[in-house]
Amino acid sequence: MQRAAKRILWVDDEIDLLRPHLLFLQQRGYHVDAITNGDDALALLRDHAYDLILLDEQMPGRRGLEVLRLIRHNDPHARVVMVTKSEEDHTMNEAIGRQVEAYLVKPTSPRQVLSVVTRILEGSTIQQQRAAQDFATRWPKLSRKREDASTASDFARVYQELVDWHLRLERAGETGLLATVESLQQDLRHDFGPWVMREYPRWVRGGQGAPALSVDVVKTHLIPLLDGDPVFFVVLDCMRLDQWRAITPLVGSFSDIDEDYHYSILPTATPYARNAIFSGFFPDQIAARRPGWWDSSDDEGSLNAFEDELLRDQLQRLTGRDVQVHYEKVFTDRDEAQVRGRLLSALRARVPVVAMVFNFVDLMTHGRSESPILMEVAKDEAALRQLTRSWFERSTAFSVLKEAAARGHRVVLTTDHGSIHCRRPATVYARRDASPSLRYKFGGNLRARDPRSAYAPKSMATLRLPRGPAGMNCLVALDDYFFVYPTKLREYQRRYRNSFLHGGISPEEMIVPVSVLRPRPR
Repeated sequence: MQRAAKRILWVDDEIDLLRPHLLFLQQRGYHVDAITNGDDALALLRDHAYDLILLDEQMPGRRGLEVLRLIRHNDPHARVVMVTKSEEDHTMNEAIGRQVEAYLVKPTSPRQVLSVVTRILEGSTIQQQRAAQDFATRWPKLSRKREDASTASDFARVYQELVDWHLRLERAGETGLLATVESLQQDLRHDFGPWVMREYPRWVRGGQGAPALSVDVVKTHLIPLLDGDPVFFVVLDCMRLDQWRAITPLVGSFSDIDEDYHYSILPTATPYARNAIFSGFFPDQIAARRPGWWDSSDDEGSLNAFEDELLRDQLQRLTGRDVQVHYEKVFTDRDEAQVRGRLLSALRARVPVVAMVFNFVDLMTHGRSESPILMEVAKDEAALRQLTRSWFERSTAFSVLKEAAARGHRVVLTTDHGSIHCRRPATVYARRDASPSLRYKFGGNLRARDPRSAYAPKSMATLRLPRGPAGMNCLVALDDYFFVYPTKLREYQRRYRNSFLHGGISPEEMIVPVSVLRPRPR
């Protein structure tokens, strides 16, 4: 069935001189009505719907900007292209301020007009078709890359490309191919778990081929920037790569972004991964050096209470000198004014490192499991990205990054771990003293009913974790499993299925972004 022609209204008092343009559009399948003045155009618009309006600015009677104002009053969503001889800035600014789709200065060629019309009316369809064609061309090679992945960089590159394809196809509206991307992601996740189980014990002992881990972030990315000018070190807790991609355009509007990645240590949870970032040590090293700080509570409030001191110690160890640090941990944007005031005081004092932790994404991820409203609002990965962006563009974190760029300061921005959309329960057997986490557990006599659902390291030392009481061992969930007890099977399934959780082994939790933001010259 042939589609109906898109309807265009062209308003210009010299319309007879534009016949070649009109004919060119009509030959391309567009229906074009031509009107010589604004009043007749407004009358026609009251009775007919048009997909696009081409509007001249300099006409007898009502000028184009006045007609545009009346069009916007009657139809705020009308798509309008201003076509004018005027090259004055105020005319262009007025038109752009009224949200015209494009601004063309006469004389224009038929091809130039067609290009603008095609972009506005057919752009989304063309982008959808191009995205589908590009993915279909790339898919065989990407599938082979996934099958052949054997190193940390191999898995990271495939995962990053799959995230980018998912976002591009989603933006283009090519939903039919999203299932193919998701299938590749599932295959990658399935291969990733056993590979990490084999390789991770070597990584944490400095084995060959180890990727950058949480313990390497400060040494690799922050230390090279310490040249006397204040540097920001910002951690957005629990941020997946796709969530970072969702907010990148906002950050990129005022900063150049040098993007990299690191692997979160296990368990991919705040008490372990974030302490490793700030200290440069694995948990067993922290416990040995600071035995009074570490207990077996597995609670962020107690285990992450010394991040500022850990960072100062690491900076001193790496630089050989005392490096002053201003540290902030932000749980709510209600305190933005106070945070901003303390931040400006630190900058005036030329504090070398401004370290800030923002916990909203983590709080939102945890709260989603407990709130039916949040569960509905953030029901899948796409919705979680949208919610993250909505928060970020109104957040203290965004204000801080803009302030840093405005003052010419560089920023190292990262996260401690990501999260995964958990769909499958895995039954575990444990004593009452087992920790409550759903993607990893500590306790005595821990055992998974299905060994394929969890990693059971030989000992706590295998993961560079503190030894704990005698008989304690660890389970770390693989793929998209979450742990349930046989006595509370239905309760846990009902409550936590489709939750975003972290602590386990998956690309979404372990392969996380770290970027250096450099302010653009003004």
